[in-house]
Amino acid sequence: MSAILRAKAQEVEALLEKTLPPSSTPPSIIHEAMRYAVLGGGKRLRAVMAAAACESVGGDPRQVGGVAAAIEMIHAYSLVHDDLPSMDDDDLRRGKPTVHRKYGEAVAILVGDALLTEAFAELARMPEKYGVAFETTAAVIREIAEAAGSQGMVGGQTVDILAERGMVSADLNNLRYIHAHKTGALFKAALRSGGLIGGASEKQLEALTRFGEYFGLAFQITDDILDVVGSKDALGKEVGKDLEKGKLTYPSLFGLEQAREMAKESADKCLQALAELPYESRVLHEIALMVVDRDH
Repeated sequence: MSAILRAKAQEVEALLEKTLPPSSTPPSIIHEAMRYAVLGGGKRLRAVMAAAACESVGGDPRQVGGVAAAIEMIHAYSLVHDDLPSMDDDDLRRGKPTVHRKYGEAVAILVGDALLTEAFAELARMPEKYGVAFETTAAVIREIAEAAGSQGMVGGQTVDILAERGMVSADLNNLRYIHAHKTGALFKAALRSGGLIGGASEKQLEALTRFGEYFGLAFQITDDILDVVGSKDALGKEVGKDLEKGKLTYPSLFGLEQAREMAKESADKCLQALAELPYESRVLHEIALMVVDRDH
């Protein structure tokens, strides 16, 4: 990551540190585990993108604090549940034991539940904490709820599991559905939410939507590639699990080289979408450039 993206990620980390309930608040085990799940690592791309999207349409990125915190909590909840034995059964996340390995499966399930509900509580606080209009707050809550739910991220995870178990076809249509919903939906919601708070026009929201869709695709294809060629040390988790589990991925359908080309094409389309925004966003530009070159 570039220096500017690292600095932005640190700002989000500090925001989350303040926003999450303290470990000392009863019941302390759940709050300690929530903080363990969220803090101490991660690129914070969804939060950074939300603030950058707001700025790119002339808004005040400081008003996006509620979205930034909420979207990272939702992302963390999805990882906690994704790592469970009944899902991907992972032991490592960001170089440390997964929540269910450290605290047990029951606490991990409750941590995910708590993070999801706390995220929407934080979104509801936006008028008082960040001066976001009530109408805009309602629009943002709807945006993020739809992206996280059964027709968004949860839907993508569902089809991913069905494909792994041979219950749906291992074809391009299902692969596109998985990537667009499991990964792309939350990126798109982060950008659109930032745009809504910044007062974006419909045309500007369309450009942010395209950026989110293409970025989500490039990001997930690169994730698929890294599961084949990446290192455990860089990724902070086990590699080769997609192949081991027979998951539907771009490398499994197209091979590594074609998957790399598809990721690059999607990243290029992100840059084209940026050209339609009124204010140049160095942050979004750097994010689009790094998505296919990262090692984790």
